Amino acid sequence: MIIIIKKECSMSVPLILTLLAGGATFIGALLGVLGQKPSNRLLAFSLGFAAGIMLLISLMEMLPAALGEEGMSPVLGYGMFIVGLLGYFALDRLLPHAHPQDLIDPSPAHASRNLRRTALLLTLGISLHNFPEGVATYVTASTNLELGFGIALAVALHNIPEGLAVAGPVYAATGSRRKAVIWAGLSGMAEILGGVLAWLILGTMVSPVVMAAIMAAVAGIMVALSVDELMPLAKEIDPHNNPSYGVLCGMSVMGLSLTLLQTSGLSG
Repeated sequence: MIIIIKKECSMSVPLILTLLAGGATFIGALLGVLGQKPSNRLLAFSLGFAAGIMLLISLMEMLPAALGEEGMSPVLGYGMFIVGLLGYFALDRLLPHAHPQDLIDPSPAHASRNLRRTALLLTLGISLHNFPEGVATYVTASTNLELGFGIALAVALHNIPEGLAVAGPVYAATGSRRKAVIWAGLSGMAEILGGVLAWLILGTMVSPVVMAAIMAAVAGIMVALSVDELMPLAKEIDPHNNPSYGVLCGMSVMGLSLTLLQTSGLSG
């Protein structure tokens, strides 16, 4: 069983991980305005890989760790997991939907005005999706640094295609690389904002049961994000290949890394 790190984990490290995960959006933005765009196959694989990491960490590590916390009842633990699932789907239904696949390689036939409007909606939608991801990254890293690295990696991997998806249409509409990078960066900043707010609000909540309950809800959010967003989007971006390959690779790599860390005694 993993050991949840509480006060021993410096608060600066989770914030740095959240910053790096959100900053990966700029990598995608730069790919969208400089050089050659990554292939759809690679983008789809990276989304599946990120989903695999999130699923394994959420179901095999975060949820069991939350349920194993002293004083945590199964009803509260599983209840918070379901709250995370339902909360994600409720938020997802309220957000404007513009699929990145439609915008990664914008058609020249699109009018500049329509591209700007669509890019704005996409930036808003991705920003609102990224906010809870920032909270998830911070909460996970502040309770268990080992798992925090895994979540930060998964979030960073799927932020790259998101940054590319925003920067592409903005660059096509305005012809400005600077504006494209700034717009894409805004969606990543929402993730960083989520982490900072989590630090400000949760910094005074030192109860292990409270942190375990939040981590159970975060596990629910990560599972819903993987199943409802990342895996279908991977299939949409590259319909000729099975996204399960990326998912299985992500699970295998993350499982192997966690095994090596735990057997070497570095997990706590």
